[in-house]
Parts: sequence; structure tokens; C-alpha cells
Amino acid sequence: MTVPYTLTRLGLVMAPEPGNEFESEGVLNPATGHTPDGRLYLLPRLVAPGNVSRVGLAEVELTDGVPTGVRREGIVLAPDEGWERGRNNAGVEDPRVTWIPSLGQHVMTYVAYGPLGPKPALAVSEDLRTWTRLGPLHFEYQPDLDTDLNLFPNKDTVFFPEPVPGPDGEPSYAMLHRPMWDLGWFREGEGVHLPAGVKDDRPGIWVSFVPVAEVERGLSNLVHLRNHRLVAMSEYPFEELKIGAGPAPLRVPEGWLVIHHGVTGEQPKGFDPTTQKVSYAAGALLLDPSDVTRVLDRTAEPILVPETEEERIGTVGNVVFPTAIEEVDGVHYVFYGMADAKIGVARLDRLS
Repeated sequence: MTVPYTLTRLGLVMAPEPGNEFESEGVLNPATGHTPDGRLYLLPRLVAPGNVSRVGLAEVELTDGVPTGVRREGIVLAPDEGWERGRNNAGVEDPRVTWIPSLGQHVMTYVAYGPLGPKPALAVSEDLRTWTRLGPLHFEYQPDLDTDLNLFPNKDTVFFPEPVPGPDGEPSYAMLHRPMWDLGWFREGEGVHLPAGVKDDRPGIWVSFVPVAEVERGLSNLVHLRNHRLVAMSEYPFEELKIGAGPAPLRVPEGWLVIHHGVTGEQPKGFDPTTQKVSYAAGALLLDPSDVTRVLDRTAEPILVPETEEERIGTVGNVVFPTAIEEVDGVHYVFYGMADAKIGVARLDRLS
């Protein structure tokens, strides 16, 4: 099997609005969703001075069915909770939104940049405008890992759009995520702590599950994840430093299509993206629909690399960072961050 999908860039969709302080340091890495009346929206990460991020809402404008611009409608999530703010930092960052029909909810995973660095959190909405926080994600203790996943910073969290078989055979909601094992950022000299059985300290893609029956008992149980499994590590040159999931997995004839990012270059310690000398490219994985921990195939070469001026020059140069997929008139479009400063769109095509 090969991964018969490709991305073709179409252009810029959103750039910082002149004079808008909330966007003065960039608009990037959007989530997306359709409102009940069928209109398509971006939920971009808006960065204000001091690297303070909020989640905005902007209707996508279409030209001949192709996304070409946005109409802003304000802010829907800000770092208002104490656990989303530190003494010298704050932010709700990099939202990923999955519409889950069986729940009747848009499920937003986002990074709360709080006192202990980046931690994943969850909010839900029926209309994309009003969001209810379910709180920080909690990874249930799993003895065979010989560690507590809640100790670690974690990013690139995104839910599958429908229940899948869990490792224990139960129908489950599943979430991809990317733990980072170096605790030196928090405690001097602490260094890397790897789970049992993991030999490679580079951040990779994991999956965790919540049984459907638990969520039916209460939506708040969606934050209590269990059955943690490693899905994929870096394998190819364009992924040399790390990989992470992008948009919500898309069901295709071959399985679940996961568009991911791969990173190369030099990455100093800490979370300041402006200190990084890296390049982010997009690749793709196919996961087995009967066992989403199993990779059926993956791209050995990237399907989108930084080439245009917007992708090469910005807050962090040489970045394409896909975060959302939406269908318009039978065509799938991928929205992505450009150099941590603007938002672009590419068409997803299946090779015949």
C-alpha cells in the first residue's frame, strides 16, 4: 500500500489585521468547523504582544467554492482561567476542532500555556461561538508505562470524528497527542524520562481512548483518557527532530488519513518558538480502521514543504503546519499555519 494523497497550495486565507492588537504577533494554526446553518468558519490562534494567544472566530469567504479570505467575528476563547496563565506567560494555543456527530458537539483540544508550560485541555460547543471548558486532560495511570503521562508537556492533541475500536475491544473515542519527555525545562538537571519500552526520546504520535459508555454517562468524562499507545515515531529525513498530528483524522477508503508535521533542524531547549532554527513540513500516515494504533503506510517524502515567501519568512521561518481539513462541494481543503504568522489553504487530492 502507498499513501495516494497529495496537497496543492492555493494561497493565503488570513493575515494579521493592521491595527488589531490581538493579532499583532500573528494569526496561525487554525481549527475549523461548520455552524448549524452550514457556514464554514476558521478558529485561528491569534497572538498578541507578549506571546499571549487567544482563539478567534472568522467566517471563511469562498470564491468559486475555494477558500480565499475571512470575515472576523471576534474572540471565542481567551486565557481567562488561572491554569491557562503563568506569572510571565499566558495563552490558549493551537486549537484543533473535531465535529463528533454521535455527541452533537464540536470538541476542541487546545494547549493551555499555564504555570507548568504547555498542557492539553478540552472545550466543547454546539455552535462554534459558545465554548464550555471541560478542563485539562487527564491521562489515567497505566502501570506498564512505569510513568505518569500527566507529568509531561503535551501538544498536537486531536480527536477522531467517530468512535473506533479501543485496545480492550470497547467502542471508544480516541485522541492523538504528542508527549514531550524532557523535564529539564521544569526542574534543573531532571532531563529525559522515557516510558517503559520507549527507546527514542524524540516526541512522537500517541493515541489514548475513552470508552463510549463512559462519555454517555457524562460528557465531562471525555477528559479522562486511558489505554495509551505509541502510534508513530520519526522515520524519515523530513521528520528528523519530531513528528506530531495535524488535523482530525479523515476517513478515506484506505483507512484513517492523518496529515502530520515533521520537523528538522536545531531546536534549543524551552518553548520559545523564535529561538528555533527548524523547518516544518507536512507528511501523511494511514491508520488501520480496526486498530488505530497500527500504521498501514506513511509518506517517505513530505507532501507540502515551505516554499513561498509567507511560508519561509515570519515569526518562525520555514513552517507549514497543517491543523484542519474541511470539505466544500466535494473537495477537501487543508488549512495550515505559515511561518507562525499567517494562514494558508491547500487542496487535498487523491491520486488516481
